[in-house]
Amino acid sequence: MIAAPSGRALAQAARAAGYVALVCDFFDDLDTRELAAANSLVEGDFVHGFEAAPLMAALTALAEDKKVIGLIYGAGFEDRTGLLDEIAKHWVLLGNAPATVARVKDPVSLAALCADLHIPHPDISFDTPKDSSQWLVKHAGGSGGVHIAAADAEALAPGDYYQRRVAGRPVSAMVLGDGTRAAVLGFSEQWSAPAPGQPWRFGGAARPASLDATLADALTRASRDITAAVHLVGLNSVDFLVDGSDFHLIEINPRPGATLDIFRDRDGQLLRAHIEACRGHLPDEPLRFEPAEAACFVYAPREIASMPACDWPVWAADRQKPASAVAEHDPLCTVTASGPDLLSVRRLLDERAAQILTLLSINQREAAA
Repeated sequence: MIAAPSGRALAQAARAAGYVALVCDFFDDLDTRELAAANSLVEGDFVHGFEAAPLMAALTALAEDKKVIGLIYGAGFEDRTGLLDEIAKHWVLLGNAPATVARVKDPVSLAALCADLHIPHPDISFDTPKDSSQWLVKHAGGSGGVHIAAADAEALAPGDYYQRRVAGRPVSAMVLGDGTRAAVLGFSEQWSAPAPGQPWRFGGAARPASLDATLADALTRASRDITAAVHLVGLNSVDFLVDGSDFHLIEINPRPGATLDIFRDRDGQLLRAHIEACRGHLPDEPLRFEPAEAACFVYAPREIASMPACDWPVWAADRQKPASAVAEHDPLCTVTASGPDLLSVRRLLDERAAQILTLLSINQREAAA
């Protein structure tokens, strides 16, 4: 079973690895319907996350009369590990234990861990800063960039903390852990797609990140050291800000995340590797990836009261159902691209994102006519 805000990427990886997927998510999009043996639309959204009662009811209904080998969770659980505890009473968690998730998502614990391992990490504080321009406000356990805001003089809300601003571009390591060892599968670059009140909202990611050998070695060591120190299992990501030869570890995402689409291996074994790593076994042979891949969210530039029927291109995923309502700034779909190098896939990705907006505009005019 899969529980994630958007379960499509995990369902796609499950299908490629030969598994039958049962999915609970917030979208019930066309792709997930095609990829899953059964799926359930659960009340909630990216910002507010899962609530226990509707999610447990949906999971129980999906699992009825099925032989479920376990549950893989995506984002949306880092600030509610009690819900993971409840899930673990009913099904095997194919991912990190709730206590492990709580440890790496606690800002004080992560800062102390980085200090012990001599990994650069931004200062954190719970006291209102004298110069707020040098600080950000984050929510412990937040994801997708929507929990980040510029610091101000207001008192912190429960679960929030200050993190000192550091310079750099976002780079993430995809790490596969078996609880003792860790294999770094590759590095990706990310970028934001700002929206009102969400200046650091996730925009997209591309692989491989542009890193020189010395910096790549340093990030690899840091990723392996911290993954081993907290006994992470399965697929995880370690996020950095890179500035020249310097870097800071920003956070750990202890579950498969938004870069799944750009780490689709040629043999379709990525999710099998995740499951086996959760059971304590890393692959004997390295996974094989395309030279370069990229993916981004295309967000709605305006409210769409009723989504028109579209002839979606094959490189678009998370396709909206006809007649569904889409709020301004909500995601319309995911666009992917692959190619021989980072520059070419970024260019192709931008072209395809523009094509989606043109396609939608044409279809909306046709529907209105």
